[in-house]
Amino acid sequence: MDTTTTPPTTPHTPYGTPDAPRLAVRGEAHLEVDPEIARIGITVNARGTDRRHALDDLTRRNTTTLDLIKSYGDTVERLETGAFSITPHLTKHGRGERVRAYHGRVHITAELTDFTALGELTSRLADLDLTHIEGPWWALRPDSPTHRHARQQAVREAVQRAREYAEALGTQLAALVELADLDAENTPAYGHNGPALMRTAAYGGAPDLPTEPAPLDLEPQRQHVYAQVNARFTMTPPRLNP
Repeated sequence: MDTTTTPPTTPHTPYGTPDAPRLAVRGEAHLEVDPEIARIGITVNARGTDRRHALDDLTRRNTTTLDLIKSYGDTVERLETGAFSITPHLTKHGRGERVRAYHGRVHITAELTDFTALGELTSRLADLDLTHIEGPWWALRPDSPTHRHARQQAVREAVQRAREYAEALGTQLAALVELADLDAENTPAYGHNGPALMRTAAYGGAPDLPTEPAPLDLEPQRQHVYAQVNARFTMTPPRLNP
């Protein structure tokens, strides 16, 4: 005979009890701040009638572009080379096809923290032959303190809202039961807070100029940071009788 007794379980009460009413609120925060970094995409192109000529030309242009970007020192926080390709262009000739030319391409991404230097660098890159520029894309760093400030403000707003509800009932908060971060579901991908402003410039075959081009006047796009939390509290029982 099994004499083991099962201890009584406490019923789950997601909505609280008369002795411990539960209060659920949402706290929200919206901060608008200046960006911390800006990214530009540079595509270097080269063309040639044979593969080696196209490759050599692309190598030379790529080196020139990288040296120019690196000359800005610590203002360039990140420099990365992306896709590279050498593509034959075919043309029909009689009953067959033959290679007419080769097109080389390499993509570079640069991330800068000095926006004055960004405008100057963008102009100088745009002055290079067969160079295509995209951007800038403005963003905050992933570890920016702005994200922490927004989350803290959302929590404070949730506590303040809960206190106001409790005060309306003539009572006060007793304990925090749950704090749920909604950012994990609603945070946009890194690099952008909402749609980013894009400026595109395509240049090819421009002659070498004796003077440096004037720097572009780039206006940084303000960044919007959002934070939301759900908070649940228990209250001391209010006196509802008049």
